[in-house]
Amino acid sequence: MIDYALIWAGLIAFAVLAYVVLDGFDLGVGILFPFVKGKDNRDQMMNAVAPLWDGNETWLILGGAGLFGVFPLAYSIIMPALYIPIIVMLLALIFRGVAFEFRWKYKGKNNPWDIAFAGGSIVATFAQGMVLGGLVQGIPVDGRAFAGDWDAWLSPFALMTGLALLVGYALLGATWLVLKAEGEVHRKALRFARTSAIGTLILIAVVSIWTPTLHEHFAQKWFAWPDVTYVAIVPLLVLVCAWSLFQGLRKGEGKQAYLSTVGLFVLSYIGLVISFFPYIVPSSVTLWEAAAPDESLRFVLVGAVFLIPIILTYTAYAYWVFRGKVGTSGGYHS
Repeated sequence: MIDYALIWAGLIAFAVLAYVVLDGFDLGVGILFPFVKGKDNRDQMMNAVAPLWDGNETWLILGGAGLFGVFPLAYSIIMPALYIPIIVMLLALIFRGVAFEFRWKYKGKNNPWDIAFAGGSIVATFAQGMVLGGLVQGIPVDGRAFAGDWDAWLSPFALMTGLALLVGYALLGATWLVLKAEGEVHRKALRFARTSAIGTLILIAVVSIWTPTLHEHFAQKWFAWPDVTYVAIVPLLVLVCAWSLFQGLRKGEGKQAYLSTVGLFVLSYIGLVISFFPYIVPSSVTLWEAAAPDESLRFVLVGAVFLIPIILTYTAYAYWVFRGKVGTSGGYHS
């Protein structure tokens, strides 16, 4: 018998991971924007992400729509619990998207759309981290409904995950600029990457130690025998990626540094999935309890089989077309 709920959980998990990795670097560029002065430098930073940012956000739409259509019970619990940070995130993403278009129209000094781009990136990232923290720490559920207050998502742990995502996205953005930029922006990006790499690793350790204390089944996955023997590979691979990251930065190898950073995010995400499974709302609702009927899951899976390869194809094509570096003049070259 085909487990459609598990298949869809995998597809949605992949969509969320793709969003974090791909949109993470262009949000990271926005986070770094206030620390780089000069119109030409900022133009180069914008051009490093301008052809790709809107396509990257496709994965966020796919993940959100998939949750609504495939796991309606989880959607009906998670959304009321996290309405405020989710709405703040979406408004910030909209404001940031507008800044992409209007920044080039402004001809005066002290472009206000630079502030909009940086502010939208920072607020959206912090809100995403708060959403993650609010979900990981657990949502109060009574029967089949959210049973908490409007500020149930606001906690020290959620504030920590918001900060951790800010620093992590800054590292993604910095290593992307090391890979794509030239001249002064490249040099500054190397310095930013070294600093944010240290901060990211420290915060990964803090969140990793804190998370198992939130739910008994989290601790069971990571510390109880024999489960610990299966998951120990994750922190070991994190150390390998960290070593590779610093080696890449030492040599100025943008591709190695960026891919190592992506590896850190992928491994952190795998660790989160290990902690969550089999729950979609920790300690309250499992994947199968939250899933729509198999008939519905089968029907929408037919559409996903056609849609997801199309998204992957045009995403890969866009990255291939803009595979070169962004010169100091703002144009791409091989």
